[in-house]
Amino acid sequence: MTTTLTTTIYDTPEHALLREQVARFIAKEVEPHAQAWEEQGMVPREVLQRMGRAGLLGLMYEGQYGGGEGDALSNLVFAEALSQSTFAGFIITVLVHTDMASPHLHHAGTPEQKAKYMPRITAGECISAVGISEPGAGSDVAGIRTSARREGNEWVINGTKMFITNGVHADVYFVAAKTGPGKRDMSIFIVDKGTPGFTVGRALKKTGWLSSDTAELIFENVRIPASHLLGEEHKGFYSVMKNFQTERIALGAMAVGHCQQALKLTLEYVRQRQAFGGTLWDQQTIRQRLSMLDAKTRAARQFMYHCAWSVTQGHDIVQEVSMLKALTGELVNEVVQTCQQFHGGMGYIRETAVERLWRDARVLAIGGGATEVMLEEVAKRY
Repeated sequence: MTTTLTTTIYDTPEHALLREQVARFIAKEVEPHAQAWEEQGMVPREVLQRMGRAGLLGLMYEGQYGGGEGDALSNLVFAEALSQSTFAGFIITVLVHTDMASPHLHHAGTPEQKAKYMPRITAGECISAVGISEPGAGSDVAGIRTSARREGNEWVINGTKMFITNGVHADVYFVAAKTGPGKRDMSIFIVDKGTPGFTVGRALKKTGWLSSDTAELIFENVRIPASHLLGEEHKGFYSVMKNFQTERIALGAMAVGHCQQALKLTLEYVRQRQAFGGTLWDQQTIRQRLSMLDAKTRAARQFMYHCAWSVTQGHDIVQEVSMLKALTGELVNEVVQTCQQFHGGMGYIRETAVERLWRDARVLAIGGGATEVMLEEVAKRY
């Protein structure tokens, strides 16, 4: 049964070294302290800075900005290795910064914008967030109502964003706003923390991801320089859709990592838990359920790596990535709930790893594109 990260046909020696580096970082810097972060509701800035100094916060970015000049496979190896931690609040704090927010700057930023922000982003000195979701527009990106209008050499932003990961403690935000009458006429803007009129409305209390800060953002006549337009005017919708491929592969890696850890913990538990004159592993139904779940996890992992490899080849894989997001979001909930069940009463006790995985896994079928939305993306491409 899966207990360690095995190699794939896409692996390189560099990938193996990256996995080892991330594993060492998690063992030393995360696992001994992360329960305290759950109670604090945030990951300390110093931890992210240490990741930056280790070269882990910009694997796919340009070397001139402190990046590693890697590709989608390198990014996936990092995301999967990171997801071997059982503290998903820490994982998502990092992945939003590396795979969901800062890629907007990487893909669409001008040389001047990149020079200003990217070195600090890769160093962990400037934490990023992305502002897309709203109270009435989550998976329906085209339904956002936050607006931006041009006034001379400035843009003026008004609206509200909701469910924004890193929303409380980020330094720079990449914000989507309507800039024209068409449903998809939106643009992306760079908004710095402290800009007049921009406030964190409230920190949101969640069921899981407890060490990840999540916030409501409020924009009231927020004036930013015209130079803070990121990419082309009115083309932000397509930028968001493009970046969703990176985001959804990372979320797939997070889901697969949860599956692997839940199965590992449960295998260890059922082999030593005595019941009915033997161990739980002696019960045929438990052995077979865990074996099938491991088979599904291994299959999903190979599909995930195929998707990342396809990105490196320049293929259009919106349908496949949508499949991956739907598949892994549902699979992780099946796996962790079964594993929790096999832990019995201990699986319902706070601060046990399997209980935390159970809480943290639920959102993976919602965030980044709900399962139902993903399946519609799949179906309309047949």
